[in-house]
Amino acid sequence: DPSDWTNEKEKLGLDFPNLPYLIDGPVKLTQSNAILRYIARKHNMCECGGSQRPGGGGPRGFVGGGLTLPHPSGGETEEEKQRVDVLENHLMDLRMNFARLCYNPDFEKLKPAYLEQLPKKLQELSRFLGSRPWFAGQKLTFVDFLAYDVLDQQRMFVPECPELKGNLAQFLQRFEALDKVSAYMRSGRFMKSPIFWRVAKWSNT
Repeated sequence: DPSDWTNEKEKLGLDFPNLPYLIDGPVKLTQSNAILRYIARKHNMCECGGSQRPGGGGPRGFVGGGLTLPHPSGGETEEEKQRVDVLENHLMDLRMNFARLCYNPDFEKLKPAYLEQLPKKLQELSRFLGSRPWFAGQKLTFVDFLAYDVLDQQRMFVPECPELKGNLAQFLQRFEALDKVSAYMRSGRFMKSPIFWRVAKWSNT
């Protein structure tokens, strides 16, 4: 019964309430791949220890594009790996939902519904980040690159969004202040836009 899930999902202590989810003692996870990797690590069936670095997904190609950095990790402790796995998949969901909106011929009709749910999505990310400097913890991981890309796009889409203040704004500033990121963003290789290809209804030029 869908109403059972609606009534219970906020009571489970999940960072990003969704189906499927796993509760294994103190461990509470969502996202299929994150759950799979956790189970695999628990039973010594995973040698990778984390995810692969993401590739670029649009014209500006910030993530995995023209920027070369020392390889950030996928987390060191089990908790960090769980956070990386959950957030990677959650951010990819957010990215795909935004892309589907921007490429949809009914963009203007669908935009209000997207804007209505955006504050809650950003609040979840804000709570997940908390007082940490980076999303996994004290060290930069590859999901911080994904997070920057997703949050920067939303900042461009809704410049005055109040949910993009506070710790999320501090995260964006901290990421942009990284030496190699800062140098790259000042170079002629960096493109702030377009984010999407020309057939998109937003940020296509």
